[in-house]
Amino acid sequence: MMRALRKLELTLAILKPDVVAQPHILKEIRSVILQQEFLFVRSKKLILSPTRAKEFYKEHDGKFFLNRLVSFMSRTIHEAPETIRGRFGLTDTRNCTHGSDSTETAAREIKFFFPEFSIGKWHDTEETHFFSRQVSLDEDLCQHVSLQDVSDAIS
Repeated sequence: MMRALRKLELTLAILKPDVVAQPHILKEIRSVILQQEFLFVRSKKLILSPTRAKEFYKEHDGKFFLNRLVSFMSRTIHEAPETIRGRFGLTDTRNCTHGSDSTETAAREIKFFFPEFSIGKWHDTEETHFFSRQVSLDEDLCQHVSLQDVSDAIS
């Protein structure tokens, strides 16, 4: 199989509980993400225990903002009102989303939430379909799937 000349960058996006609790806002945020031509490679709903949430944010352990989840986020509403956080965030800690800040962080965060997912395997087997936009959004899964997989499922 011929590989794409460049690799697509994977990232993790988390829609936080205050957004998920409001289906109309959740739908609108997903629409904004799709309008920006992002693709959903995997999607899942889950509730983190306090222990898992603290584990996820362990890089901020001991920092003054750990319990408030990065006070910087509250400025986003005023500095970038057209962003998802600016449009739907309520406060600095109720900022509705999280996005990985680098490819290295994304790899760690993706592994945290999707331990069954292999980034390397995805690049080898699925990336070409995403790169060439040969994918379709499965609304029920909130996940893009290869048109080849859709065709195989119908056959």
